[in-house]
Amino acid sequence: MVMASRRSLALGLLFGLLSCYASVVPSVASSDGFLQCLSAAMPKQLLYTKGSPSFTSVLASSIRNAKFSTPGTVRPLFIVTPTNASHVQAAVVCGRRHDVRVRVRSGGHDYEGLSYRSERREAFAVVDLANLRSVRVDREAATAWVDSGATLGELFYAISQASKQLAFPAGLCPTIGVGGHLSGGGFGMLLRKYGLAADNVLDATLVDANGELVDKQVMGPDVFWAIRGGGGGGSFGIVLSWKVKLVPVPPTVTLFTVLKSADEGAVRMLTRWQQVAPALPEDIFITVRLHKQVARFQSMYLGTCDALLPLMGSRFPELGVNRTHCKEMTWIQSVPYIYLGPTAAVEDILNRTTSSTPYSKATSDYVRQAIAEDVWAEIFARFAKPEDGLMIMDPYGAKMSSLPETATPFPHRGGVLYNIQYMNFWSAATDGSAQTRWLRDMYAFMEPHVSKNPRGAYVNYRDLDLGQNVVVGNVTSYQAGRVWGEKYYGGNFQRLAMTKAIADPTDYFRNEQSIPPFSE
Repeated sequence: MVMASRRSLALGLLFGLLSCYASVVPSVASSDGFLQCLSAAMPKQLLYTKGSPSFTSVLASSIRNAKFSTPGTVRPLFIVTPTNASHVQAAVVCGRRHDVRVRVRSGGHDYEGLSYRSERREAFAVVDLANLRSVRVDREAATAWVDSGATLGELFYAISQASKQLAFPAGLCPTIGVGGHLSGGGFGMLLRKYGLAADNVLDATLVDANGELVDKQVMGPDVFWAIRGGGGGGSFGIVLSWKVKLVPVPPTVTLFTVLKSADEGAVRMLTRWQQVAPALPEDIFITVRLHKQVARFQSMYLGTCDALLPLMGSRFPELGVNRTHCKEMTWIQSVPYIYLGPTAAVEDILNRTTSSTPYSKATSDYVRQAIAEDVWAEIFARFAKPEDGLMIMDPYGAKMSSLPETATPFPHRGGVLYNIQYMNFWSAATDGSAQTRWLRDMYAFMEPHVSKNPRGAYVNYRDLDLGQNVVVGNVTSYQAGRVWGEKYYGGNFQRLAMTKAIADPTDYFRNEQSIPPFSE
């Protein structure tokens, strides 16, 4: 790992190189100075300015929300595509020296696009980690080192090449970048068995606010705690790689999908699901997607169909799962099957591009008390409109209830029945106002039925409607940050802010929802 002597030597060379430009770069901060500074520390072909022929294509390569491809979007001055840690260090050092902030992008899935665009007119550069995507699996130790620029699909595939009975508990979408996913918590269909992706992080390498490359031991327990769910990529530094604990999975997992329309009793099924799903054994996960008045119950069970059917028959007979619903496969085969469809091959999860990038908006909630059946009937009525969106509901319980709220910055654990993600989509042919209004009306309608004081939200389903930072005296306001921060982090928000005050007291790493510094 990162040795102090190696780090000191690297930093000495880096600062020595940059100091060669101190006499020729004006003391007044400028974008030209930033570019000259970086050009001395890394190959020029890894830097893109707005005038570069490939600037637009490199920027668009990881834009997952088409509404941030429009001309009105505030774009970066530069894109930096590092191939090693020293390039990232140089971006931070040069950025601080010349008043150019950096935003870090791994997969570009941030729902508000904050990894590559800004709501404010400011000088910033994007550090795009797409070239830092190595995955190194240690099968015997059941661990892996994975770079932040790797996708979940690349991580899953590398694990499967080392062992068919090891996995990692992360999200479903294979193009999601590892860096952003882990820094926000991260979860998928192994959530109830093994917890969050961030719960399974053992170590990390981080470029901090001083441009130093540090590991878990050097960054200290508070920063290591903060980056595992506290939005480390946008607040505390740039995480380059993560050491993760791999988890065992059986040779066979079983998937099933059951569709229920309103006429087929979907309202009654959902009312029942919200009580049953969080209380089931940890080996089963049943998620629900609600769209166009149809509820889609999709499950993964860590075992065979023969073992699954008696469990469903005794615990959730109303759903009517039978042998025809069962699809047995390996865990790695389940990854493309669930997200890409039944004809997808395992190799398809290595594709870093997406077929389309629709315009979209999302937000989230947590439910702690079961919602009454008559309310579900009202919810279903809202899905009869042509501009309706999605509700995706993921059950908690099991492992999620066994860890304290302070285990990581992610606080939504004991007492949570399930998470709700609301989404809506539209194309360039419409302005999206009807779809956005539907989403906001649904969110307002749900207020009496979800968590309160604060109303919780999941940071990886980022929503700027929850609040935005206010900069006072060149430092983000803690009080303004609390408005959105306590929704994402609950009582952990203050500890995050206190850690920020130590790790990045001048608030260099910041965006519209980065952690503000706070000191008593």
